[in-house]
Formats: sequence, structure tokens, C-alpha cells
Amino acid sequence: MREDAEGDDADLTHTTESGDVQMVDVGAKPDTARRAVARGEIRVQDSTIAAIRDDEIGKGDVLATARVGAVQAVKHTWETIPMCHQIPITNVETTFDVEGGTERGEGSRASGEDRSAGRVVLEVAVETTGKTGCEMEALQGVTTGLNVVWDMVKAAEKREAPGATGRNDDAVAASQYPDTAIKGVEVVAKEKRELD
Repeated sequence: MREDAEGDDADLTHTTESGDVQMVDVGAKPDTARRAVARGEIRVQDSTIAAIRDDEIGKGDVLATARVGAVQAVKHTWETIPMCHQIPITNVETTFDVEGGTERGEGSRASGEDRSAGRVVLEVAVETTGKTGCEMEALQGVTTGLNVVWDMVKAAEKREAPGATGRNDDAVAASQYPDTAIKGVEVVAKEKRELD
């Protein structure tokens, strides 16, 4: 398994010759400036988008809370992803885009109709100076930030879907969140440059 997509670390692996898992030794690598950007979105009902925009969510300011959660997650990535190195984070930027849509139909995604035309898009950019990249930190920021949004709006999103039985025959509808989903989490940029 290669440590970098650039191919400059083809000899580094996360396993020993006997197959035991190990953290990659990056000690001999030179320090470089690195930046990674990740993005994802949470789909919610239009009414939830309106409540976010109008600051009418009972738990408080959704985006401010999600921003704090994203930054905290970036700083603690090494504690939750086993083979991640603890790296010095030099900068974290979070950008939210709250997009409303038009409701279509009375059903839910589970019944084939999309009522969750609204979405909150989160982009997290992370910078570090060190021996290894920061894309996992950017991804961790996005996933945690979006989970915080979900937690903040779950009372607005929670509902009984028509015909939900609570049995496995309609698991998404039975979840009480038939219109809520986190999607499209991906790394959209990764940069590495030598220090001046």
C-alpha cells in the first residue's frame, strides 16, 4: 500500500513482511508545505433549510456549531484513524453553502420521490507543514461537520414516513429520517510544495 498517490513513497507500507499492521515511518522524509481540501453535503428538507437560514433551529446556530465540530475533528484525526500521524495543523478553513430547492411530491426518497431538495455543502481546507499529507484531516472535518449539522437539525428532519412499518421491508422510511442523507464526501484537492 503506497502512502502517497504521487508515487514517491512506493517502498512504504502499513504492513510488515509477516502481515502485521504498522504505522509508516516518515521520519526520513523532508518537511513540505501541504494542503488538502475535502467536500461533502447533507441533504435535508426545504423546511429545514429555511429554519437554518432564519436561525430557527432550537439547538442553536447550526453552521457555527458545525464549524467548531469540523475544526475539532481536524485537530483530533490522529486519535480516531489508527494509522494517521499526529501532524501540526497550521490552518483550517470551513466554507458552508446552504442551498434550498423546491419540494417535489408528498413522499420520501424511500418511496422514490425526492422531497429533500435542500442541502448544506461543507468544504474543509487543511494546511500543514510536515512529512505527510493532510487529506484524512480534511475528510474527518467534513464528515464530522456534516454529522454535527444532522445532530443540530434532527428534530426538524425526524418524521414518520407514510406507510413505514418499522420492519426491515422499508428500513430508510422506518429510520424516521427518510429525507436526510450525507453524500458525496470526497477529496477535491491535494497539494504539496517544497519549503522556501
